Amino acid sequence: FESDKMSKINRDGLTECLRAVLQGSKDKKRNFLETVELQVSLKNYDPQKDKRFSGTVKLKHIPRPKMKICILGDASHCDEAKANDLPFMDAESLKKLNKNKKLVKKLAKKYDAFLASDSLIKQIPRLLGPGLNKAGKFPSMITHSENMVQKVQDVKATIKFQMKKVLCLAVAIGHVDMSEDELYNNTLLAVNFLVSLLKKNWQNVRALYVKSTMGPSQRLY
Repeated sequence: FESDKMSKINRDGLTECLRAVLQGSKDKKRNFLETVELQVSLKNYDPQKDKRFSGTVKLKHIPRPKMKICILGDASHCDEAKANDLPFMDAESLKKLNKNKKLVKKLAKKYDAFLASDSLIKQIPRLLGPGLNKAGKFPSMITHSENMVQKVQDVKATIKFQMKKVLCLAVAIGHVDMSEDELYNNTLLAVNFLVSLLKKNWQNVRALYVKSTMGPSQRLY
């Protein structure tokens, strides 16, 4: 990313924000791992007319380590998932859901993301109907040449920016057990990627905030 895009966020300002977020979560310890999120408010953007953007970027450090990912696999992928203690379903189990909307919805709710074998992915709409797609959780593909555990880690590290009908969006960029440096790297990556998606780059950004799940927002930009 070019440095002039970078200059809108200065190092000290970002470090200060993240420090405040981390300190806030230490002062009020919650009994779950708080996620740190980036909240974005846009301007000069008309969701009705302008092209809605969406894009994914892989962060350096996994923002949501507890993310639950299910493998929709062929026989050998199911064996591999089993061997690595990963939740999985084969085509038969998917058929048993019988395209029942409630059951598919329940499945989509149960997991944060899905990976499907290359041989199975084309059949997903036929087996399940549009449920996973509607939930924004259509599976990513996994092939036999890929290492499944690594692929799961990659999915956990990937965040998605998606413009909906409103001018604000939020993504997870880390959690409160991360070091300041790890959060710093993730935030920069996420912000720069988001800005690169916007039509007028920084001119579309009204404000940026960083906050932990239960903590107050810290204004970054």
